[in-house]
Amino acid sequence: MNKRMFKAINQFAGTSKLLDFLMVLISGKARYVYLLVVIILCIRRHDYRKLAAYTGVSIGVTYSICFLLKLFSFQPRPYVKHSVHLLPPFPSKKDSSFPSKHTTLAFAVSASVFGYHRLAGSLLWLLSILVGVSRILTGQHYPSDIVGSAIIGNVTPYLVKQLKPINRFLRTID
Repeated sequence: MNKRMFKAINQFAGTSKLLDFLMVLISGKARYVYLLVVIILCIRRHDYRKLAAYTGVSIGVTYSICFLLKLFSFQPRPYVKHSVHLLPPFPSKKDSSFPSKHTTLAFAVSASVFGYHRLAGSLLWLLSILVGVSRILTGQHYPSDIVGSAIIGNVTPYLVKQLKPINRFLRTID
């Protein structure tokens, strides 16, 4: 089923120059939108400095989780195992398909921002879905990689916020 869903989405790669351009753009450059939103929120409201700190810690923990999962649970990427429509830039790494670092970090930032600004967090969450779809369409990841990454990215900031040392640290920021 995972392979079928992958093929159903990936089949659209190469069918439209506009779609290919948008998916490659979202896959590679969406991270700058997340950064820009956090910066704008912090500039607009002084009390959002906690948001920046919380988001930074959440990203660090999420990245560490991705790193460890890639070390201990190797799954070949779709373009290694199957004939796929692969969009440039072509990957140079053949590391584990799960989790999708792009998707996990996108959802981690979205979930972090959502706790402070619901509208911005919701819009970033929608962009995170597009990041996940773009990773499938460009031939980098399976749908299960994206779903698992979305779960990790949404749960990690919540768990980080529950940690007492993090709460103490965030209370010191004014």
